[in-house]
Amino acid sequence: MKWRIVNHYAELSRLAAEMVAEQVRNKPTSVLGLATGSTPIGMYGELSEMVRRGEISLKGVTTFNLDEYIGLTPDHPQSYHYYMNEHLFSKVDLLPENRHIPYAEKGEFSDEECKACEEYDRLIEERGGIDLQILGIGHNGHIGFNEPSLSLEVGTHVVALTEETREANARFFRSIEEVPTHAITMGVGSIMKAKRILLLVSGADKKEVLARLYAEGVTTELPASLLHLHPDVTVIADQEAAGWLPVEEIVKEET
Repeated sequence: MKWRIVNHYAELSRLAAEMVAEQVRNKPTSVLGLATGSTPIGMYGELSEMVRRGEISLKGVTTFNLDEYIGLTPDHPQSYHYYMNEHLFSKVDLLPENRHIPYAEKGEFSDEECKACEEYDRLIEERGGIDLQILGIGHNGHIGFNEPSLSLEVGTHVVALTEETREANARFFRSIEEVPTHAITMGVGSIMKAKRILLLVSGADKKEVLARLYAEGVTTELPASLLHLHPDVTVIADQEAAGWLPVEEIVKEET
């Protein structure tokens, strides 16, 4: 696990965008795994500007998003379909047929939705797997919507969101009652199959969970800790989230 501690959020966003752009330049047909939430917004803005200036093109790129709420239509302002269109898709030359987000409009959890999960994993495999997966980290250590548990699902699946996660996301809704109780998410197995992983961590409210990720061993009670088992993970964290980390010790560990 490589650690890059930067001064502020804007620098985190630029560095993350540069890493994505490098991936696309080296392989124009890259498959990217995309995340939502507040942290990647700056990165998407930087990528949009790169495309606008003609520095990169996403025409050959395929994307797969990590997750989506169950019960929200794609045009709902808090759906991840809407988020991706607002922050990236409407501003770049990524072809519509190459954008993939789990679709989970129905409120009930049927066999049909489970089949949709299997189809999502099959489609990722058909495209050759994910070359670079972008991740954020939840306050309880979740990645995607893989919540802390005694065991974790390998493939894409339906998940019941913890109250902690719903409360953290309530700021995007008018009330916590409006926050969906379930989502479809890539499983940890799907995430760990990515060739490279980029974890973005920003803000003082992520200090505690980042400390756990740095110091604790691998446990399903901290899903992000499984990233220690992946051969190519880069963590980019700003000073607010990681200014306390022993940078010299981290660099020594990496060398």
